[in-house]
Amino acid sequence: MKNKIILFDLDGTLIDSTEAILESFAVAFKTFNQPVPDERLIKAEIGHPLDAMFSTLGVDEEKVWEYVDAYKMHYRQISCAKTMLLAEAKEAIELASQYAILGVVTTKTAKYSIELLEYMGLMSYFEVLIGREDVQHPKPDPEPIQKALVKLPSDTSNIWMIGDTCMDMMAAKAAEIGSVGVTCGYGSVESLVKCTDNIYQNALEAVEFIAKS
Repeated sequence: MKNKIILFDLDGTLIDSTEAILESFAVAFKTFNQPVPDERLIKAEIGHPLDAMFSTLGVDEEKVWEYVDAYKMHYRQISCAKTMLLAEAKEAIELASQYAILGVVTTKTAKYSIELLEYMGLMSYFEVLIGREDVQHPKPDPEPIQKALVKLPSDTSNIWMIGDTCMDMMAAKAAEIGSVGVTCGYGSVESLVKCTDNIYQNALEAVEFIAKS
């Protein structure tokens, strides 16, 4: 009997799409004849919604969505080929599916996230996927988690969010569910320790911890 719910973040938690993200940002800036920001600046923003990322990287507010469209047009073409599963991510999903109902809560576009997980043969493990277009307020707001839970057939209170940034942990806290941070992604250990008491190297270790909780 599955008496727990586990919600996973994607980037930095289950997948590494850094190459696809950086390439798509470069294309977006070049589309508008603008210099491409340093890769370190882009990486520091991964996990935030695209519009927020472009804004932080200096794009004028009235042009942000044009950049987002240019990004998405390229990203969709390359995302499957230039995204890989993180170490032991598949094993984490398989183990979690044995005792928990699974979902994905991401700031990526849901449509492309579903295509990516289907390409990897993993979408069938998840009962729900909530992406950027499904909510008004993305993580760290609790809305994405709350929307995911409404769609899941369970009355359990044993619910967890696994993610690699404080945004994931803050959303979990606001939604009043458990949180586990993983250090295989974009958030630093120094930042994660301020946001959760549970920190592990990757999703498999996180799932093993939840299994015993």
